[in-house]
Amino acid sequence: MTQKTNVYKANCFKVICFSIVWMLVSCNNSSNSNKDSLVFRYNEHKNIGSLDPAFSKDLADIWATHQLFNGLVQMDNKLNVIPAIAKHWAITDSAKTYTFTLRNDVFFHKHKLFNQDSTRTVNAQDFEYSFNRLRDKSIASPGSWVLSKVENFTAVNDSTFQINLKQPFPAFLGLLTMKYCSVVPKEIVSHYGTDFRSHPIGTGPFKFKRWEENLKLVFRKNNNYFETDSLGQNLPYLEAIAITFLPDKQSEFLQFAQGNIDFVSGLDGSYKDEVLTADGQLRPKYANDVKMIRGPYLNTEYLAFFMETEVNTIQSLKLRKAINVGFDRDKMMTYLRNGIGIPANGGFIPKGLPGFDASVGYTYQPELAKQLVSEFINETGIKNPEITLTTTSNYLSFCEFIQRELQKTGLLVNVDVIPPSSLKDAKANGQVDFFRASWIADYPDAENYLSLYYSKNFAPNGPNYTHFKNEEFDKMYEASYLETNPDVRAKLYTKMDSLIMDSAPIVPLFYDEVVRFSRKNIKDLGINPTNLLELKSVRKTKD
Repeated sequence: MTQKTNVYKANCFKVICFSIVWMLVSCNNSSNSNKDSLVFRYNEHKNIGSLDPAFSKDLADIWATHQLFNGLVQMDNKLNVIPAIAKHWAITDSAKTYTFTLRNDVFFHKHKLFNQDSTRTVNAQDFEYSFNRLRDKSIASPGSWVLSKVENFTAVNDSTFQINLKQPFPAFLGLLTMKYCSVVPKEIVSHYGTDFRSHPIGTGPFKFKRWEENLKLVFRKNNNYFETDSLGQNLPYLEAIAITFLPDKQSEFLQFAQGNIDFVSGLDGSYKDEVLTADGQLRPKYANDVKMIRGPYLNTEYLAFFMETEVNTIQSLKLRKAINVGFDRDKMMTYLRNGIGIPANGGFIPKGLPGFDASVGYTYQPELAKQLVSEFINETGIKNPEITLTTTSNYLSFCEFIQRELQKTGLLVNVDVIPPSSLKDAKANGQVDFFRASWIADYPDAENYLSLYYSKNFAPNGPNYTHFKNEEFDKMYEASYLETNPDVRAKLYTKMDSLIMDSAPIVPLFYDEVVRFSRKNIKDLGINPTNLLELKSVRKTKD
């Protein structure tokens, strides 16, 4: 038998096996042919690296693990921290001690390694184990930083878990909503070791069924899930989730257009003009079958200056301000993003977070831009000022737009395109003077954005890539840690953002938006500023 024949037979066997599994997922038994209509299908073009929440760094992994695991608390669609496994909590000791009281009706997904009931309830010792695991250097979790402000934690008893901070940190509850902080069962993790990534056992609304890597991932409904809807009905409503792994967005959208998947997220250049008009509306050919929802996303896209450079054009505040007022952000968003995204005429804090203020930034003022460039030329004697902007190919169109606009002011912008990995290293090590960047919130608090301008966070040891330094800013940033009143803290954030924009170490471009397209038979697929995929409350009706 030839090697080619063997390969052919092996592939056929794989397809047949998976077809059988898929049939089992689609219909639990012959008397319930309705089940296929309750399977939510989506594609993950970036693939999934791990189903272990301790490694949920990328959005693809976060979406998957969010269906399988819970933590002490969770975030609603308006960024409010609400109960999850912890039914309530108290904050004491000058906001340094957090005491959580756990529910007694949360069960791990069934597994043969548990007792005779094949499951058990979650207790405070499980959180103590999970947090210790997150800190374990041998595990090397990318989420270990989440506990960097924690002094210690302990299971006071089965239903009480206590965390003590080194110092007050108002955003701490938001940190605890991250998937890194999910509870995992010691006996299962110990049994599988590193293979827990592909044998996950959690408490979430769905449970792991099968993973054919690079082909399909299947979750089934957890009939033992603890959350209910407002009428007391058990969640989730869906019977299953099926995830495919087509590697590019164009193929993904084709599958969506053909009705083979239920939802796509984001606006890719390969299909944006196909599905949307120039002003961001659905084209008529999709309007009858497709729903589009959009809302603020905690992501600021911007250009940044390295403030310790010796390049005189970058050291000039006038030129930095000229760049900020020298191009039309509204026009840029219309032409390059079909109106999806919010022009960043405010500061660095994105719309959707307390502290955002649309008035602290810059608006398009072409005559002022020309005046500032002219004043720079007169003061320095440099007749043809120029600057080099470093970017990646994905954002070349934005940089070329800005290049053309600024040329009208008398400032020459050279655009240098390098690979993403090279730009990442270069900006971390102060090797580029003017570069494109973005910041997606790790947790929903404006402190996360302002940390990029705190002088003790200079890259490569922190996220301050611009090496911006201002004593007044530092004092306000440190004061915000001690302020427990959220309204007062938001005002502090706005003042800090305004101070940053006065010094202009950055050029905000736009605040991104979450954009989701779904079939019209998908109900209650919400949207949130963290772009978290929440499926426990989703309903799917027959076409």
